[in-house]
Amino acid sequence: MNEIEILKEINKGSKYGINGINLTLQKAVDSNFKKVLVEQKSEYENIYNRSKTLLALKDQKSEDLDPLEKAMSWMAIQMSTLTNASNSKLAEILIQGNDMGIIKGQKLLNSPHVKDSTTKNIIKDFITLQQENIEGLKKYL
Repeated sequence: MNEIEILKEINKGSKYGINGINLTLQKAVDSNFKKVLVEQKSEYENIYNRSKTLLALKDQKSEDLDPLEKAMSWMAIQMSTLTNASNSKLAEILIQGNDMGIIKGQKLLNSPHVKDSTTKNIIKDFITLQQENIEGLKKYL
């Protein structure tokens, strides 16, 4: 995987985070919980915009999420919250997504193809964001 592909993965990962939070916000009722989600979404948007800008500097475009993957995410959240849409359940779903993001981000960071310090910093910030999101969501479990 080259550096462009790695940047695209971070860009895509941040889009998944935004999408997951948007889907969860539709289910959330508690205003404090919603506030946490909106703040997390804002941080994902920051990573998304930074990665998109860096891709543009390299004459690359960010790619849209696969419609099938988006539909599957929607379906998974709908099914997971069919009988329980509590803060605890929503936080659990988001924590699982953040765990996947940490694993993906760390694998990307460990890639020998990441040489540009700006790319490394975006990946590190992506990982840190996931970790902070988990900490912020734990109190809702």
